[in-house]
Amino acid sequence: MRRLAALATLVITPVIVLLDGPPAIAGSATSTFAVTASVSNNCTISTTAISFGGYDPVVANSSTPLDSAGSITITCTKGAATTIGLNAGSNGASASGTTRAMKSGSNYLSYEIYQDSTRTTVWGNSGTDLFTPPVAPSHAPRVFTTYGRVPADQDVGAGASYSDTVMATVNF
Repeated sequence: MRRLAALATLVITPVIVLLDGPPAIAGSATSTFAVTASVSNNCTISTTAISFGGYDPVVANSSTPLDSAGSITITCTKGAATTIGLNAGSNGASASGTTRAMKSGSNYLSYEIYQDSTRTTVWGNSGTDLFTPPVAPSHAPRVFTTYGRVPADQDVGAGASYSDTVMATVNF
């Protein structure tokens, strides 16, 4: 008999628990709240060098300029309007009329950097010399070529290594 009573208790107890659930909800209320964020206009810039290699003022470059190219990569917020400027370099203008010069000791080798492959538009740091790329279509990196040229027939010393440092700036 005790077993039957214990078995009845086990069977009945879960039924009672199931029938004795949470009370019914009588109503509800709602509220809304704002979610905000701001996206700041931002850009990063990196460069690759223009390496001209050997300059031969007697034969190869006596009447032909020495050309090379590098690049500037910018990554900007989508929709950012930008300009990219290049300063005159650490050695400034040369005597032969270019904006820039590489230096070795007290000797200079003139060169220029252009915005276009035909090397007609000088790439500078202000006004119309700034490069104005299209508005950023996304935040993906964009690469722009820097076209360098060392003019022909410069009277420079042999065995010297000429260099300059140019600063690239993205304005946004």
